[in-house]
Amino acid sequence: MSQTLATYNIKGGVGKTSAAANLAYLAAAGGARTLLWDLDPQGASTFLFRIRPHVKGGGGKLVRGKSNVAKRIKGTDHERLDLLPADFSYRHMDLALDAAKKPTRRLKRVLAPIATDYDYVFLDCPPSISLVSESVFEAADALLVPVIPATLSSRTYEQLRGVVAAEASGGPKVLAFFSMLDRRKVLHRDVVEQLPREHPGLLRTAIPTAADVERMGLHRTVLEEFAPRGRAARAYRDLWSEIGERLDDGAG
Repeated sequence: MSQTLATYNIKGGVGKTSAAANLAYLAAAGGARTLLWDLDPQGASTFLFRIRPHVKGGGGKLVRGKSNVAKRIKGTDHERLDLLPADFSYRHMDLALDAAKKPTRRLKRVLAPIATDYDYVFLDCPPSISLVSESVFEAADALLVPVIPATLSSRTYEQLRGVVAAEASGGPKVLAFFSMLDRRKVLHRDVVEQLPREHPGLLRTAIPTAADVERMGLHRTVLEEFAPRGRAARAYRDLWSEIGERLDDGAG
């Protein structure tokens, strides 16, 4: 049975796709059968892995159970790493879910037939609070939440914990980590020091602001492929190791 990990935040532009792509790659490189489902209609993960952004019948047909999910999965250039591509029709996924029975359970039902085919399923989620996000909360075992170390982003993280607790029975673990950290900024340093005292469950590893991450779109691949010795690549390796420890020990 696979573990489903969703990179999610209410805010956009916080490093969700970078995290999803790099962590999914690391899982596969470590020997795990891995699937990345790009749920964002912008299709950034799909673009990074050089997959055509099209799902036959669109996202609506998929979540209504009218499309075979296994036939929509594409192989990537990386061993053991598959991708379920995004489609611009995903912008209407809320409407498709609203028209379905038990809408918040639909993503989990889509994944059920392939649960034994993978060790990890990563969900690269769009920024929102919607039926899509509520369905993600039901499907995911853990939310991997990038948090920019700024006052408003920290507040958003606190709001997210409240939403997850209210929307999902039991709820996924919330594994948050600092993203786009620039230690030259006083505010970043202050938030990195203060927020873990208020929320001891935050992961220790932080992803730094780095030009290498921005160049992922240029190279259309993950950091390990073109900048494995860089600060960001090392940070993602440390982050994946720490996530594994949290998943194993049940902390969240």
